[in-house]
Amino acid sequence: MDMIKNVTIAGAGVMGAQVSWQCAISGFDVVVYDAFDSGLEKGKQQHQSYAQLFVDENKATKAEIDAALARISYTSNMEEAFANADIVNESVPEDPAIKHDFWSKASEICKPDAILTSNTSSFTPSQLVDAVNKPERFLTLHFWSGVWNNKIGEVMGHAGTDAQVFEKVVEFADAIGMMPIPIKKEQAGYISNSLIIPWSASALKLHFSGVADFKEVDKVWIAANGGTGAMGPFGHMDSFGINVCYNISLHLSAIDPAMAEVAEKLKTEFIDKGKMGALSGEGFYTYPNPEYMEPDFLKI
Repeated sequence: MDMIKNVTIAGAGVMGAQVSWQCAISGFDVVVYDAFDSGLEKGKQQHQSYAQLFVDENKATKAEIDAALARISYTSNMEEAFANADIVNESVPEDPAIKHDFWSKASEICKPDAILTSNTSSFTPSQLVDAVNKPERFLTLHFWSGVWNNKIGEVMGHAGTDAQVFEKVVEFADAIGMMPIPIKKEQAGYISNSLIIPWSASALKLHFSGVADFKEVDKVWIAANGGTGAMGPFGHMDSFGINVCYNISLHLSAIDPAMAEVAEKLKTEFIDKGKMGALSGEGFYTYPNPEYMEPDFLKI
């Protein structure tokens, strides 16, 4: 692409690690920023696991993998991370205070013509843009966990987003192997999360209210949608991280009081115990070999 060469990904967690790898394997130079060195180390480990995955399953050559890894650098220094970025994609925690603080600092460091995008699952661009310097260059570029398998890049602007910037982000999504989905007007949850968040919330309430164990919920879904090897709602939630589920549950609790109890149980039974999902080795299932992938998962 003309213009975009240097990509900065903010946040080295589940989504940040996946997006940064996808950008690097697609030929872009990538800086991964995280406020914590421990977060960067986990991101590096994830990239090593993705490298092996791409050799084993995506038939990438060693030369392609080595080149992708060489294109990625890591830093907890904001000046180093953002000063040369042509485009930024942010995957910091789904907390409005954290996101506003991040963008108020990062957008001041970035070049005046840098494109600024958020991968937020919970907020529209209008809810974050007041923290951004030069708001006309700000919009969202949203990915779904399992980035290289799902290949979805949802692009959504706010009323003040420059139309040319919007089109450049659509082009960038295509350049990194995504199917660009231009969102015509602001919609909380885009298309993907407008579908998956109610699905996940329903599953969480079924489990935590005692209606059914999470495995039984997944079995029903998997049996109806392709059989063993498919992924149910709890497998999906593990893949995009229990912390994301927790933040979304908090957000939903404003309109659904039952989700406040779900959020509290996610915190005390999972997050406080370090069970953060697939990335940590345990969420609802244990990894790398979750039970729902076993051939007899659906057997009576």
